[in-house]
Amino acid sequence: MRIALHQPEIAGNVGTILRMAACFGVAVDLIEPMGFAFSDRALARAGMDYARAAEVERHADWTAFEARASGRLVLMTTSGGVRLDAATFHRGDILLFGSEGSGVPPAVHDRADLRVRIPLAAGMRSLNLAVACGIALGEALRQTGGWPADVST
Repeated sequence: MRIALHQPEIAGNVGTILRMAACFGVAVDLIEPMGFAFSDRALARAGMDYARAAEVERHADWTAFEARASGRLVLMTTSGGVRLDAATFHRGDILLFGSEGSGVPPAVHDRADLRVRIPLAAGMRSLNLAVACGIALGEALRQTGGWPADVST
């Protein structure tokens, strides 16, 4: 299981996602350009020390990412697709998220093997990127038995 972020714009969201990915042992692909420098303080603040433990691969653009992607692309989208609670996930899936302001371009949307939406209450249009990522990843890990083993503290 991997998380891919297509041209993210907000460092704090990426930092939060990197922290989550490190905690769950999930790799992250960052598809550039991004709306901030990778060394941004907000990214470090949101990721805390956990972000350094995340497995991160940066890609210069969509073409570079697509050339290396080796799993089914599951696009999380607000426009259409299968409801999250009706979607079936596989262990090798790449959960793809668009940028906060514009999502993904039509060509990337069309390239997805599966499009999934998180159902929202009437009148609500979208969730924060990091929150949506956590919800989708949690369901995907639940379905595939991918949660990390419990560790005694």
